[in-house]
Amino acid sequence: MNFNLTINPISEIEADIELIIIVANDLEHNFVEDKKLLKKAGFSGTQDEICLLIEKNRLYVAVEKVKSTNIRTAVASAIRALASTEYETLKMASYMNSPKCTAVLRAVVEGFILGAYKFDTYKTEKSSQAINEVTISLEEYHGYQLDIEKCATALKNGQISAEATNFTRDIVNTTPEDCYPKTMAKIAKALAKESNLECKILKPKELRREKMETLLAVARASRHKPRVIHLSHKPKNPKAVITLVGKGLTYDSGGLSLKPADYMVTMKSDKSGGSAVLGIMKAVSEMNLDVEVHGFVGAVENMIGDDAYKPDDVLVAKNGKTIEIRNTDAEGRLVLADVLCYAQQEVQADYIFDYATLTGASVVAVGHYTSTVMGNADEPKDMIIKASKISGELATKLDFNHYLKKTLGSEIADICNISNTRYGGAITAGQFLEEFIDEQHKDKWAHIDIAGPAFVEHTWGENPHGASGAGVRMTLRMLEKLARS
Repeated sequence: MNFNLTINPISEIEADIELIIIVANDLEHNFVEDKKLLKKAGFSGTQDEICLLIEKNRLYVAVEKVKSTNIRTAVASAIRALASTEYETLKMASYMNSPKCTAVLRAVVEGFILGAYKFDTYKTEKSSQAINEVTISLEEYHGYQLDIEKCATALKNGQISAEATNFTRDIVNTTPEDCYPKTMAKIAKALAKESNLECKILKPKELRREKMETLLAVARASRHKPRVIHLSHKPKNPKAVITLVGKGLTYDSGGLSLKPADYMVTMKSDKSGGSAVLGIMKAVSEMNLDVEVHGFVGAVENMIGDDAYKPDDVLVAKNGKTIEIRNTDAEGRLVLADVLCYAQQEVQADYIFDYATLTGASVVAVGHYTSTVMGNADEPKDMIIKASKISGELATKLDFNHYLKKTLGSEIADICNISNTRYGGAITAGQFLEEFIDEQHKDKWAHIDIAGPAFVEHTWGENPHGASGAGVRMTLRMLEKLARS
C-alpha cells in the first residue's frame, strides 16, 4: 500500500473512493455531503461504525473524538469494509488536533496497514486488498498550517511500525511444523542482512558452554534443537542502551505436565514474545533510531519424550541458582531465566524489558486485550505504560509483593518454578524472573506478560483474528522517545 501526502484540496484529488471520518456524530461538518443518506441508512455515529455509499463512492466511518487510538481503529474498520470491493485508490483529508502533534496522521497510516492484514499462507484461495494507493490531503482547513516535513516523518514511521507489527504477526501465525527454533534463527539472519543489524546465533554446543542448562532442559525432548538469537543495532553515540528479551517457544505441549487438548490449540502463539523482539529490531533499524538496542530470543520447543525434563527435577540456571521443577508447563520462565542471565552478561544496559506469553493468570487478571507490566521500580514500568497509550496498545501494572514471593519457596532448591498457590500467578511468574536479574539491573527491568493480547481468536480494534503483534508498537514509541531525549 502506497501513501501520498499533498497540500491539494481534497476536491482536486482523483481517487476511486473517498474516506470521510465523522467526529462525535457531527453530520453538519462540511466534509459530510450525504447527511440524508446517512440518516436513511440508520447511521448512529458510534465508534468504528461504517457506512459505504457505493453510488457516491464515499465511505463514512465514525469516531468519538480526534484521538490517535480512535482514528486507528476506525481506519482499520474502514479498510476491512473495502476488502471485497474493487476500489484501488482512496483519498481522505487529514484529521489533526494540533499543528505540532502528528500522532493522528501516524495512526491513520497504521490503521490502514494493520487493518488490511490477512494471514492466508495456508489457504488455497488468497485474499486480496484492492486499495493500493492512499492520498492524504494536508489542505489548510484546520485554521493552521501543518509542517509537511513532520507529517512525512509521521507517515514513514507509521508505515515502518505497522509493517514490523505485521512481520511479527506472520511469524506468530506460522505453524509449529513450519516455524521451529532453527527457522526463527534463519528469520533473524535474514533480517540482519536486510536491515543492517549484527546477528549472533548460539546453538546447543555454545548453549552448554554458556551453562544455559534450564533452557536446554526444556528443549531436550524435541527433535528441533534450541537456538538463542542476539540481534544488535549499534548507532554511534547512542542516547541509551536497551536490552529486549523475548520468549520464543515455537510450540508448547506442556511437556510431561501435558496440556489438555483444547489448551494445545494456538500454542504456536507461545513464540509471540520472541517474535515481537524480532519485529522491534526490524523497525529500530529501519527508523535508524539513535538508541543502541539488543534483542535476545530464546527459541525452544517444549515437547514430550523419553528424554523430557520431569517434575521433581532440580535444574541449575546460568547464574547458579537451583530450581525445583513441579510443573513442566511452566517452561517459559526457565527459558527466560537463562536468556536474561546471558543478556546481562553480554550487554550492560540502561534498561531491560522482557516479553512473554507467560501466564494464563495475566489473562484472568485483565482480560484478552491488555498486557501486564511488572518489575521492582516504577520508572521502567511507566516507560512502557506511557508508550502503550499513544501506540494504541493496552497495558497495566501488576505490583510485586513479598507475600506472594514466599509462595515460590522450595524445600530442596533455591526456588520452585511454580507457586504453591493458584492465585496471583502472573505476579509470581514475574517474581520468579526477578531472581535472574542482577543487582545492577534490579530497578532498570520490566517484565511484560503479553499472554492476553498476543493471540485472540476474533477481530478486535485494529487487530485481526490470531496474532496481533503485541508489544511491537508500544516498545517502538518508547524507543523513539529515548532517541529524541
